Amino acid sequence: MYASSLTRIGAAAVFLLLAGCRGGPQRPASIGEAYVGPATLKIRSDLPTQSSTVAIVKHGERLEILQHRRSFLKVRAPNGAEGWTEERQLLAAEDMARLRYLAARAAGMPSQGQATTFADLRVHTQPAAQSPSFLVIRENEKVDVLTHVVMPRTEQARSTPLLPPPPKKQKSTPKKAVKKEPKYPPPPLPKPPGPPPDWLDLSKTVLSEEAEPADEEPSEKPAPPTDDWTLVRAAGGQSGWVLTRRLSMAIPDEVAQYAERRRIVSYFSLGEVLDGDQKKNTWLWTTVGSGAHPYDFDSFRVFVWSLRRHRYETAYIERNLQGYSPVLLQNVAISAGGKAKSEPAAALYQGFSLCLEKKDGQRYRRDYALLGNVVRSAGEKPCEAAAPILEAPAPAPATAPAPAQQKTEPLTERIKKRWHAIKRSLFGG
Repeated sequence: MYASSLTRIGAAAVFLLLAGCRGGPQRPASIGEAYVGPATLKIRSDLPTQSSTVAIVKHGERLEILQHRRSFLKVRAPNGAEGWTEERQLLAAEDMARLRYLAARAAGMPSQGQATTFADLRVHTQPAAQSPSFLVIRENEKVDVLTHVVMPRTEQARSTPLLPPPPKKQKSTPKKAVKKEPKYPPPPLPKPPGPPPDWLDLSKTVLSEEAEPADEEPSEKPAPPTDDWTLVRAAGGQSGWVLTRRLSMAIPDEVAQYAERRRIVSYFSLGEVLDGDQKKNTWLWTTVGSGAHPYDFDSFRVFVWSLRRHRYETAYIERNLQGYSPVLLQNVAISAGGKAKSEPAAALYQGFSLCLEKKDGQRYRRDYALLGNVVRSAGEKPCEAAAPILEAPAPAPATAPAPAQQKTEPLTERIKKRWHAIKRSLFGG
């Protein structure tokens, strides 16, 4: 009886020892990191799109890269799920930091008017159609228009590689074989033949009077097609790029009808008047003609509501200029005679300022004041140069620390600990 119990105890001890020696499956090590580009992204169990979904991650979440195969990456989601996704849907840490920097900068940019869309519109991380889309503007939803850029349509999205390129293998230079001297030297080469006796006559060139003219220089290659992209700010504060042609400025139709097929770049309300029980705004807008231009607008116009004719009329207009965003609304100090004063003025009027380029190539910010239905110039000063929206330096990305790897204890230490635990449970102490 006592022997059988000892046998059972020994068998249990051996079973526990074997169980303790088994180690759990080790997770594959991470070879890089990436961030989710789209609003939502499905992580699949395998490469084909028909594969089952193992996790759904959201824009900006950090993923660990485990494996690279063609244009696909095997990643580990924050919840530990592992699966495959397309490489073009992910952003490097530097690109994610640049996008956050753009959002922080866009939060402080003045709105140049609101725009809407007649169909769902995707917001991209960069002004390129191939860049990930992380937000969708729904039909009739309004967004703030901030600025715009013109980009070649063929230009790919600028992105940082998610993984470093593999090291190049150094080619070993083969040793040159040493040529052995022949036992018998080769015979001497024969002398080359001499020129013909009439070589002088043969070398003369007779140009025909009716010789064909030289080919004309090829004409310049046509410029590649471009797209106009607009930086917008959604109601939730997210900022990104959309195609300008997909937006419609939300200025009332009774004013927009005077655009004369020109694109409205920005618009603002300078005040309002009461006509009976209706409130009518005084509008300022900037417009530009079709095509790509190095400036933002080439004309501006102020519309006032006529209480006598009950319609909008032009109070002021300037054409054939080169203007740059942003347009700023501000109170303007102006004297009764219409001359701006450096001293405190007697009155402040609702006004605006535009950054315009003169013939000397210098840019000046010119102030305008609205006195009733009359617009007056109120002086100018040098225009501040805004940093390029695409070339602004991004702060160093704050990379999340890599998960600490658990240290595996040696087999002998695990056996000792397991044996001491068995002794305490069986014999006490």
